[in-house]
Amino acid sequence: MSQGVPMVNDGELEQRLGKACEMARSAGNFAAGKFADLGALTVESKGVQDMATEADIETENLLRRAIAEYYPDDAFLGEESCDDFRFQPGQGVWVVDPIDGTQPFISNITSWCIALAYVIDNKTMIGVIYDPVRDEMFAASRGGGAMLNGRPLVTSKATTLADGLVGLGYSNRVEPAETLGPMQRLMEAQGMFHRCGSGALSLAYVAAGRLIGYYEPHMNAWDAVAGALLVREAGGRSNPALERSGVLDKGCAVLAAAEGIYDALLAAVEGDVAVTGLT
Repeated sequence: MSQGVPMVNDGELEQRLGKACEMARSAGNFAAGKFADLGALTVESKGVQDMATEADIETENLLRRAIAEYYPDDAFLGEESCDDFRFQPGQGVWVVDPIDGTQPFISNITSWCIALAYVIDNKTMIGVIYDPVRDEMFAASRGGGAMLNGRPLVTSKATTLADGLVGLGYSNRVEPAETLGPMQRLMEAQGMFHRCGSGALSLAYVAAGRLIGYYEPHMNAWDAVAGALLVREAGGRSNPALERSGVLDKGCAVLAAAEGIYDALLAAVEGDVAVTGLT
């Protein structure tokens, strides 16, 4: 491990990665059962364009119980229970978004996933994103590379913004201009945007080379850290803001891209004003 990275035995990290994939698959299969019976779900609003269902809560509880059984000394940070989060310095933390893409989920659109990461001292050691609809398991460990269903992942070889699609996310926690400005500058640079409604899944697509990059003006740790690790381990780059500020940060802008277009995408996103948290 490089300087400043927590010491974790390679064998232990591999074992945890395997268990993380197992837990994500189990949670994904459970959520898929709920997805197949959407009419039975109760949907509640947490804010503008921010929804939750019992599927989110029950899937998170399933993951919480599994982690407590296998790793009782670790802490748990879940989107649906983040207000109760407690941890000690140096303690491993499992960071979970039980269903990332709840709006597509409740709209019977398939772009949703399970996002699971293991973090120590703000360093993401494991990142897993599971798409149960397509049965795609994106998995990475720090220093160990990134895989999709057991096959190595490599980011796009794009060298210009015209060479593929850039995922763009939107957050109501920031002003619309923080999305519209980057979108306009991307298109002026001959790029094109794509939005699927799941930031975590979009980051996995960057790792897989399906998207050449992704930008969202505000993401929480449970949305971003697993996917950012996937991108880096697949040969791409991501901004370090969430790792620098910690999993309890209130969220920040996230940028991830193939190496060949990262700087061009950063320039398009920032324009004449640096975006808080990108660098």
